[in-house]
Amino acid sequence: MAHYYKEESHTFNEYLLIPGYTDENCIPANVSLKTPLVKYRPAVEEPAITMNIPMVSAIMQSVSGEKMGIALAKEGGIAFIYGNQPIESQAEMVSKVKSYKAGFVVSDSNIKPDATLKDVVAKLKETGHSTMAVTDDGSAHGKLLGVVTSRDYRLSKLSMDTKVEEFMTPFESLVYGEEGITLSEANDVIWDHKLNTLPVIDKDQKLCYFIFRKDYDSHKENPNELLDHNKRYVVGAGINTRDYEQRVPALIEAGADVLCIDSSEGFTVWQQRTIKWIRDNYGDTVKVGAGNVVDEEGFRFLVNAGADFVKIGIGGGSICITRETKGIGRGQATAVIAVEKARRKYFEETGIYVPICSDGGIVYDYHIALALAMGADFVMLGRYFARFDESPTNKLMINGNYVKEYWGEGSNRARNWQRYESEGHLSFEEGVDSYVPYAGALKDNVTVTTSKIKSTMCNCGAITIKDFQEKAKLTLVSATSIVEGGAHDVIVKNKDNH
Repeated sequence: MAHYYKEESHTFNEYLLIPGYTDENCIPANVSLKTPLVKYRPAVEEPAITMNIPMVSAIMQSVSGEKMGIALAKEGGIAFIYGNQPIESQAEMVSKVKSYKAGFVVSDSNIKPDATLKDVVAKLKETGHSTMAVTDDGSAHGKLLGVVTSRDYRLSKLSMDTKVEEFMTPFESLVYGEEGITLSEANDVIWDHKLNTLPVIDKDQKLCYFIFRKDYDSHKENPNELLDHNKRYVVGAGINTRDYEQRVPALIEAGADVLCIDSSEGFTVWQQRTIKWIRDNYGDTVKVGAGNVVDEEGFRFLVNAGADFVKIGIGGGSICITRETKGIGRGQATAVIAVEKARRKYFEETGIYVPICSDGGIVYDYHIALALAMGADFVMLGRYFARFDESPTNKLMINGNYVKEYWGEGSNRARNWQRYESEGHLSFEEGVDSYVPYAGALKDNVTVTTSKIKSTMCNCGAITIKDFQEKAKLTLVSATSIVEGGAHDVIVKNKDNH
């Protein structure tokens, strides 16, 4: 006989938080959004990876490329580079994030000494960058022979055939840093010598990076940036249950800090086999999340298999149509509450804390706060991040408004059959192809969202996520109450008119 759950299945939209006592310490400036990403034993150790904000980007073609990886790490979160691509290109994306050092810029405007002023002008038009490295082979990491900036030439005074080596600032006249210099040390050199840029070279005089004066302020604006022990950005990558024996080694070699199995359903023998292979070959050194699940049984299955974190949610994403095509899923709020209960029991039994991630069902910023209050350690977001400049999709003008393309991994456009355990094709769609309103830069939006979360936590008397989860009081709301919660019975002014 089929099992019937007695409680209804609820979404985040059906809950509200009840205010708690707020003391003088409960102000947004004091709130910490640090949260563990992978399992650990709180009594004896710190998590191997702790994020500074509880937000990761979805494992999707239309969301998580290398630009998203860099931008989100700057804000303290993690992007999971999408796996529905050749192994080589995914590994390259991971490598690009890892090779990007905050404030350390690999030169993309390079020229040979025997090139001409005409070539310099063409390069300036191509890249828009007036600072050019002069290297022996014209590459970003060739032997540094000099630097050309706009101060080194005047078009009205020099012939376009003049060789670069005749007007460049030669290496002997350059102030430079050596490989291993910290950003703080580099900025001291820049300010002490009144420089606009500082080249960094290795022991063989080969160019490693440029450090620009203008990037100093940018670095100071990212106090939450998430770095590994080598001061490189932390990045994740998606894997599937098909080619993991080839994909995992390539991603680890590229520097991925954490992996996550990308699947619409995590309670499967295939995820169990994938995790077992990783544990057999890498032990606990490779961190891997798994999912998605929506109940206690699914959670216990994945942690017993060896998952470092567990993802919750089936059919709750804005472009996911699993529920309407297959009748599979659960309201996201109910799923998070159920899995958190299972996580708590597992912790009591073992002393191991396994982070849980709410994946899907986030429509408004306050839904993130609700997910955290219900026990999620972080949320995975697709539509939210797809709207930003840093997502890899096209920005288009549709009906007078800017939008970005956004499609699900279960759509025909993505053709990601690997995540659905299909045999080389999709029999039917579980995701749609769509547009989302363009929202600008990631940093601006994440700053607003995290400010809202901090303010909500203060209203509940909490300044850490753990505090929030312990103190939060939640209530179900009626349909009428949901309507009352927004602006109503008024004519809202057009923002352009006041």
